[in-house]
This record gives sequence, structure tokens and C-alpha cells, in this order.
Amino acid sequence: MMRAPVKEGEMTRVIYHHIMEQRYEDAVRILNQELQSFPTSRCALSLLGYCYYHMQDFVSASQTYDQLCRACDVDDYKIYHVQSLMKAGLYEEASQACTTVENPEYTERVMLLQAAIAYEQGEVQLARSILDQCSPEAEEKQVFDGALYWKEKRYADAMKQFTDAMNTAGYHPDLAYDIGLCYYSMKQYGPALKHIAEIIERGVRDHPELSVGAMAEGGDIGLQARSVGNTGALKETALIEAFNLKAAIEYMMKNHEAAKDALTDMPPRNESELDAVTLHNLALTGMDDKPTEGFRKLNFLLHQTPSPPETFVNLLLLYCKYNYYDLAADILAENADLTYKHLHPQDYEFLDTLILSQSSPEDAYRRFDELSTKHIEALRRGTKNIQDARRQRDQDAVKKHLNEFDETLAKYIPVLMGQAKIYWDMDHYSMVEKIFRQSAEFCSEDESWKLNVAHIFFMQEKYKECIRYYKPFVQKHSDNLLGITAIILANLCVAYVMTTANEDAEDLMRLVEKEEEEKVTDPTKPIYHFCIINLVIGTLYCAKGNFEFGISRVIKSLEPYDRKIGIDTWYYAKRCFLALGEMLGKNMILLKDEAFDDIINFFDAAAQVGRNIPTSISPLESEGDSKKTVAHEARLLKKFFLKIRD
Repeated sequence: MMRAPVKEGEMTRVIYHHIMEQRYEDAVRILNQELQSFPTSRCALSLLGYCYYHMQDFVSASQTYDQLCRACDVDDYKIYHVQSLMKAGLYEEASQACTTVENPEYTERVMLLQAAIAYEQGEVQLARSILDQCSPEAEEKQVFDGALYWKEKRYADAMKQFTDAMNTAGYHPDLAYDIGLCYYSMKQYGPALKHIAEIIERGVRDHPELSVGAMAEGGDIGLQARSVGNTGALKETALIEAFNLKAAIEYMMKNHEAAKDALTDMPPRNESELDAVTLHNLALTGMDDKPTEGFRKLNFLLHQTPSPPETFVNLLLLYCKYNYYDLAADILAENADLTYKHLHPQDYEFLDTLILSQSSPEDAYRRFDELSTKHIEALRRGTKNIQDARRQRDQDAVKKHLNEFDETLAKYIPVLMGQAKIYWDMDHYSMVEKIFRQSAEFCSEDESWKLNVAHIFFMQEKYKECIRYYKPFVQKHSDNLLGITAIILANLCVAYVMTTANEDAEDLMRLVEKEEEEKVTDPTKPIYHFCIINLVIGTLYCAKGNFEFGISRVIKSLEPYDRKIGIDTWYYAKRCFLALGEMLGKNMILLKDEAFDDIINFFDAAAQVGRNIPTSISPLESEGDSKKTVAHEARLLKKFFLKIRD
């Protein structure tokens, strides 16, 4: 749409009005038009650089300030040029630009910028040596000291610096966030959430125009909240940082829905306006619901400079989780610099071995065994240190060694799982059981270890033994059954059925159904727990040869179809239909006409609701591929069963 030109004599007033109202895009449009007529206008270039900087288009800002620096020798422009380059992630260029500022009045400021550049590049010692040359009275020095302590993982020292700075300067949301971040880094989530709550409360009270919570309210009635943009007020409130930290805490505490809610509650912005940390967290929390979109976001971030350091590691882990080992190997090979920068050698060795297990299981098992030996030795040393500290009644040492033991155990468990998975994929469950028994000395109290032992017993049809492990876990989380992975509840129900404890199975299913009805307030939000329990029971009957009852249970489990048919539920349901089709094709069973009618009607319904539901997760394909949808597969299955029937 064409915009009316600015009236003659009104240019300055209109531009400054746009800047005052933080409508930087409008100001940039007018300034660029003005520069077509006067390409060397210092005033226009200065305002344009300012607007680009506040729009967070730091590359354009750096180019504009570079043009200004070439046109006139003004030290302020040189400083702004350095800041823009640093924000754009162009650290080498920023360092070179620092050398152009020769005015002694700017020495302190230049040194702080050089320290910041070193900090962003992870060169902590260099940053500290530069900072030590600054005056102790420098306004930013205390906060910078805190940031360096945090980078060195000296979180208590960092928090002291931030707290002292807040006591001196008064309450500032960014300092409150820094203190909350220190608590988070020390895994003291309660105090961290307290600081976050205060930031959010002040932001909501002082800046109602930022529309905190508008995305959540608009989502309930199907409306899209209007973007508030990346304004100066938003930056000053530290609301985005606070909501991201809250989401991280909830995610670490395994409250994934609360983590999503925290991201939804932040002031609304368009996707193009999102900062890298928010985009990363949205990708991570949305992987279960929209994995293809999550992979797209993480891949986009990986190729941005700078990007959150967690992006590389999380993308690697998610590729491995979804069995895209080739893609994991590719990004390891393509990003050798990030491997050395962000991956601990032991973590790299684990991931490299996990990828190797797909092509050479024997070599991978041997390497996993070597890693296990190292971890077990560290765990034995840790146990001895804890015992020695307890004997000496040194509580601080006990606490320290217990934390070290927990960290080592957390590193060992994935290695153990990777080793066991090699035999699991071969269906060699007795060997998997043997591996887990050997690790019981250190892992017997770990929940993930117990659950995997239960899975092993279940796969070996040792139902009484698996109940012994599943039941305490389910009872422990009985107040939040929907927080338990659905397959655990399903396996426990099957184990109850197979040990003739049908009443226990029915009681558990009633509790799950009741909790779904009570806790799910959004009728459009899919909850699969009760569905998956019935789906697994139906699959069990199909596996035992009772296809008529099993298939009817599978179909019933997916009602209502628009809420229960998803990627995973469809995958397991169609396996039952394919198994039935194979038996019918071989004339090994007969099926009543009523059962055929139910199956055909189900495929018709699935074709209706499954038009936009993908049948596989792929980071390389778009979600709109019509040949990879539930609807397409349902029509193929319907055609197959109609042929069988005729």
C-alpha cells in the first residue's frame, strides 16, 4: 500500500514523533527515502543508525554507523559502531573498530567494550584482565564482575556482586533477573521463581500496554494477540528474560505444560521479532506436539550468529532421540568449532558412540563399556569421599561430594542406556537385564533406571516383576497421573490383566479417565493417556490372535477421532490393522461383516480428521506433504480392506 508523502517542512517533526512513539519502521522508511536525495546526510544517517539499533537490526545499524565514521570523525559514532558490530556477533570487526577510538576521554568505555567482546567469545580470562584495568568506580564494573563470576560458575560470588549493585543503584529488573539466574544455576529454583515473580508483577503493573498474558487469553477464543514489538519499555522491564527463565525452571522440574504456559504468557510478538533464546525455548517445549517445526527453529538458530550455546547440543540430542543419527553425524562434522566449544569431551564421546551404534553395534558396545568403566571408577571414588566426609562429620564436604556423585551418576545413566539399547534393538532382553543388574550397585535408586528395568521385565513377559517396579512409581505420582508417560500406565494395566488382577487395571483406568475429565480444561487440546492405555490393551489382544475384540478396542480407544488420532497413536493403531490384513490375506482367520463395516467406517472418519496430521516426524520435510498424512494412509488401508472383503 502506498503511503502519503511527508508534507514539506514536516519531515523533522514526523521522524522524531515516530521515534518517540517507538515506531522505528516508519522512521526508517522516511529516512531511507530522504537518503536517496541526500546520501551523505549526517543527520539522516545518525537517526537511521539509531532506529536500526533499537529495531535490533544490528547488521544494518553497524553498516550505517560505518558509513558515518567514514564521513566524519566523531568518537560517539565509533562507539555506536563497535556496539552494533558486537550485537551482530561480528566480534573480530568490533575489536578492530575499538582501535579507531583514540580520544582519551573514551578509554574507559572502550575497555569495557573490549571486555564485553572477549566475554561474548568465551575468553573469560582476557575479559577479566581488561576489566581489572578499569577504574574501580566505573559504573558498569560491579555488574561486569558478577557476569564474569557467573561465567566461571562462581555463582555465589556473582550473586553477591549483583545484590550489591542493586543495593547501590536501587531496584532494576535486569539485576533482579541476574540474581534469579544465579539461583537457577545453583538449582535453587524457589528463590529464583520469587525474583521472577517480582519482575513480572512490576512489569504488569507499570506497563499494562505490554499485554502480558494476551497470547494465552487470545488463544482460548481463537484470536491472535497484536504484537507489542521489541520496544525500549519491553527491554527495560526484563519481562522476556524473566519468562524465559521461568520456562527453563519449569522444564528442568519436568513441568512441561507450565513451561509452555510461561512462554505463552510473555508479551506477544510476531515470530520474526522473537529473540534467539525465546525461539530456542519454543522449539524445545513444542517438540512433543510439533517436532518438525521444532527442528526447523533449531536449525535456523544454529546458522545464526550469535545463537544460544545450548542450540547445538540440544539439536544433536533431539536428532538422536528421534533416530536421525545421520543428521546428528552431519552437524557434528560441519560444526567442529562448536563441538570443542560447547561439548564436554565425555559428552562428545557418548554422542559419537551413540551415532556409531547404528552402523557398528559391536564397536559401539566396546566404547560404551570403556565409558562405563570410567564412570563407575568415578562413582566409587565419590562413594568413598562421601563416607570419609561423614566419618569426619564435615557437612559441607558431604554436601559437595553428594552433588558431585549425582552429577557423575547423571552422566553414567545415558551411557548405560546407550549400551543396553544395542541389545534392546536386537530383542536380546535377557542381556539387557544382565547389563542393568550389573549397574544396580549405583543406580538402584534412580527412577529412570527402575522404569527401564520394569520395561525389560514387561518385554520378557515377567509381569509380576514389572508390577513391582511400575506400581510404586505410579503410586508416588498418583496426584498427577497425566504427568506420567502414558506407556508406563498402559504397561502396568496390561501387566495387571495378564496376572488376572483385572480390578486393579480397571481402577487405574478409571482414575486416569477421571483425571482427564477434571484437569483438561481445553477441549481442543489432545490428551492421549486413556487412549494409549486402551490402544495397548487392544494391541495385546491382537498379538494374542483375538483380532475381533482387539481391533474394536483400538477403534474405541481413538474416539473422539479429532482429539485422539495423532502421529504416535496412528502409528500403533495401523500396525494392528496391517497385522489383521496379513492374517486375512493368508486366509488364517475370518471376520464378521459387522467388524468389516466398523473398520471401513473408522477409515472414513480417519480420512476426514487426518488431512493435516503427519504420519512421521521429519526435520527435512514440510508438514504439508499430502502423501505423508493419516488421511492418505487411511484411504490406502480402506482400499486394501475392501479388496480383501470382496
